Amino acid sequence: MNIFYRPKYKSDTSLFIDQLKAKDPTLEAKQRQGRELLWDKSVNRSDWSEYRAAQVAQKPYVYQSEPT
Repeated sequence: MNIFYRPKYKSDTSLFIDQLKAKDPTLEAKQRQGRELLWDKSVNRSDWSEYRAAQVAQKPYVYQSEPT
């Protein structure tokens, strides 16, 4: 037996996630579907560039009142 042998460690969180995946094999597909709803969207580059061009530059100190 090797004196440097260590059994593989798995955290409680990893074990919990493995149990969830074992109970519901479609869990990862559901997660991907939920991500697509909120995050993975195609961006219209021309609209985005128009939006950026229309922005007004912010003043260096926004709380300073206008001189009268």
